[in-house]
Amino acid sequence: MMGPAVGQQDRLFYEFCLDDVVPGDHLLRRIDAVLDLSWLRGELKPHYSTMGRPSVCPELMIRMLLVGYCYSIRSERRLCQEVELNLAYRWFCRLGLEERVPDHSTFSHNRHGRFRESDILRAVFEEVVCGCMKAGLVGGEGFAVDASVIEADASRFQRIEGGEVDWSDGQLARRPVAEYVAALERENPTTNPERPPKAISPVDPSAAWTPRGRHKVMFAYSLNYLIDLEQAVIVDVEATPTRISKEVDATETMLDRTEERFALKPARVAADVAYGTGEMLKELLDRRIKPHIPVWERPRRSENRFSRDDFTYDQARDIYICPGDREMKTNGRVHDGTRLHYRASALDCRDCPLKPQCCPNEAQRRIDRDINEAARDYTRALMASGAYADSQCERKKIETLFGEAKRTLGLDRLRLRGLSGARDEFLLAATVQNLKRLIRRVAIPPPTQPAPA
Repeated sequence: MMGPAVGQQDRLFYEFCLDDVVPGDHLLRRIDAVLDLSWLRGELKPHYSTMGRPSVCPELMIRMLLVGYCYSIRSERRLCQEVELNLAYRWFCRLGLEERVPDHSTFSHNRHGRFRESDILRAVFEEVVCGCMKAGLVGGEGFAVDASVIEADASRFQRIEGGEVDWSDGQLARRPVAEYVAALERENPTTNPERPPKAISPVDPSAAWTPRGRHKVMFAYSLNYLIDLEQAVIVDVEATPTRISKEVDATETMLDRTEERFALKPARVAADVAYGTGEMLKELLDRRIKPHIPVWERPRRSENRFSRDDFTYDQARDIYICPGDREMKTNGRVHDGTRLHYRASALDCRDCPLKPQCCPNEAQRRIDRDINEAARDYTRALMASGAYADSQCERKKIETLFGEAKRTLGLDRLRLRGLSGARDEFLLAATVQNLKRLIRRVAIPPPTQPAPA
């Protein structure tokens, strides 16, 4: 027999505890056990006014942002709605049932103002890295570096061809454009000073026009990670426009910052061939770091032609000996800031019987030598070692982190514009990824049970 619905009458009083409804193995409960943000108020105090209405708690703002990146909720409006309804989110953000959730516009005001001025998101990231170090997740012996392309919030169909733009007053009033114009006057602009960009986005000019993304061409930023190979903990993160030169420069920045902030200096660094330039290899050797990186080589000539390997370098006399036993000398001039030209005598080449195999279409043969060739030779010797092979296998851990950021955290396209916006998003994503690794190592205490009546 179908009876009436039971339990429909409203009760006068309710006894409810948020802590009781969040399971002990919930992701946010486990993160909360290893996350300490009590220091935030003191860090941000200089950026808040002593007058006016009470401000929103900065710890609440950070916790809400972490929730958004844990569950791929990167829309601030939707995040506020989810925290309003989800009990676990409320518990993690230290909000009671009757407490109001901040308006979504408050997020924009704080992220573009106080949070960015104080660089608080990097401070949170570094605090989590310190927690990983205390838990024994960071070995400090071997690092890996790489970059992944993230699409910018800029349409590839709306672009300005060429690098010269006459910005209007309305465009200059926008934060991404103002940041870009200000960066052009600094020593390290977002563009390549030797090669003007092919196209610029009118809404996010710092983003690079690149064919390396998921589309044939698009505007993008590079997510640069420096990770420790022990447990794939991200020890530093940097945002750059998607240009190889900027990604290589970011490696030096991250190594400097990691040594300064955490006193970590690796014995070896692994990377792919994009980082195998003579300049990068010499930089690592000068730091007394072994570069476990494939050396970037120029394409070999055809099989019936002599390649560079067929020429012998005499270091004592600084000359090359060609297969015809002739000397090739240099005038010492550095070309393109990277290499020297060694040329054979035109008379020697003219009468040489090996000319058809050497330089059939030129009057004389030329060999280019990198000014950092000694570093390249040293790295070539390392490539034959077993430690190098192990580093190249471990280096693949960084690809897993990029896949997690894009698929699990939803970081396949940015929501914030400008280089500072990309930096904020990358820092939050890296913080969440490190927290997930930290909770696997640290034992999480069970939830507190109410005392029996």
